[in-house]
Amino acid sequence: MFRFTTGERADLYGAILSAFGAANERLETALVLDDIRGRLRTTGWLDAISDEDLHGALKALREWGLLDVVQNHAENYRTAEEYERRNLQYSLTRRGEAALAGVRHALEVLTSTGALQTAVLEAITDRLDELYVLLGEPTSADRRIFSTLQELEGHLEALLDNTKAFNGELQRLLRAEGADLGVFREVKAATVAYLQEFLVNLEQRGHGVASAVARVEERGVAVLHERALRGAELPPVAGEDAGPIWLERRRARWAGLRAWFLPEDGTRPRADQLHDVARRAIVALLQVLDRITESRRRSSSAAQDFRELARWFAAAPGDEDLHRLWTLAFGLGPARHAHLSHADPELVPSSGTWAQAPPVEVSALLRTSGRTERFTRTGKVRDVASVKAERARRARQERAELQRAWGALRTDGPVRLSDFAELDDAAFERLLDLLGRALSARPDTSGARRAGTADGQVEITLTEGGDGGTARLRTSKGVLAGPDYVVSITAAGASESPSRRAVHREATG
Repeated sequence: MFRFTTGERADLYGAILSAFGAANERLETALVLDDIRGRLRTTGWLDAISDEDLHGALKALREWGLLDVVQNHAENYRTAEEYERRNLQYSLTRRGEAALAGVRHALEVLTSTGALQTAVLEAITDRLDELYVLLGEPTSADRRIFSTLQELEGHLEALLDNTKAFNGELQRLLRAEGADLGVFREVKAATVAYLQEFLVNLEQRGHGVASAVARVEERGVAVLHERALRGAELPPVAGEDAGPIWLERRRARWAGLRAWFLPEDGTRPRADQLHDVARRAIVALLQVLDRITESRRRSSSAAQDFRELARWFAAAPGDEDLHRLWTLAFGLGPARHAHLSHADPELVPSSGTWAQAPPVEVSALLRTSGRTERFTRTGKVRDVASVKAERARRARQERAELQRAWGALRTDGPVRLSDFAELDDAAFERLLDLLGRALSARPDTSGARRAGTADGQVEITLTEGGDGGTARLRTSKGVLAGPDYVVSITAAGASESPSRRAVHREATG
């Protein structure tokens, strides 16, 4: 398919296919010999070409299955020369269209740069929310669902392509060598700032896309694809029906969307892996910047130092100077164990030679630290039983406090915030955390906001009060006033203490 890209006539082959591609963009599906010559000039081919060379190039492209040729029987020819030049019509085959598209895509990849665009994540969320609304309206047009689904898949493909391209550029940047240090440092510093800006609220945007995917699946992905298929209005083709193939592609794209934001097998979403890749890249870039800074601070390298030392050795006047230079350069002074003595020096005569004297034990630390070993009493093994018991007691106490706090907040049904008239500090902090999580969540179709703790043990459902009332919660640190929301708190791990709703019923009679 890509044989036209190599050989002596590769430029001519590429220009001819580009001419046919430009004609296809203008809905001209067939070209005669004169049309091909004219199109070659528009593609930038300015060299003279004979009819024999042009026929040979067209013949080669036909043999490779990239061009098709037919006779035009509907034309009226006045002369034999006109018949020869206008009888044969050339057009691109499916292989030719694929080959031309492949080359263009390769050139685009070579010239394009990747990007991490948070706007694409927001666009994906918007398209999913729009599909959710359209599926909830039976009167909505199937064509609108099809166009919205196409936009969603386009945004997802742009996210994948840009992310892969940017990651490749980032890895090449980390391995880049030989560039100007000033420009290199500026590019890396700008890349670090770019990554840090991308990481802001990345996790929240990823969770937003996952929530939008879950909402659309509640109304049926199969229904979505069936309505989109009707809105696609696929043309009839000979052979098998194109509908099942189209639906299979849509299911594969949806599976890719789930793999990035809401995996079915419970594994980690790929969007979170992108978060880790960006953080590791920031650390690696900062380390490279530190190495560049350190290299700039050094006036010379180790190799230069050894070369200069070699010059000094070559210029030394005598052996004594060589020994002095060696001692100063490498710090190899006299033996440090010469001052050591025997346990009882009187037993060894001072007139004896070193060879005849008994050996002296030398400590292994003397070479590295310059000090001898001192053997002292072995340290006692610390008894950590009391520490472990204290930690276990503290953990039980904290767990009991947490159970009491959830027990005090558990409602067993909708209640007003004003029903929590007075709370201790632990329960008040838990309630504030739950309210913050609920208010940051998007309301569903009924207007309720739902959220939960990180461990999934406690869930809260919050709705507007509707009467504009004010709730006042009293704690030991003061009074908190705010809208009197209606909340419902369920705690899976709460103790058997009476719930807030039960206490309220008993207090109000």
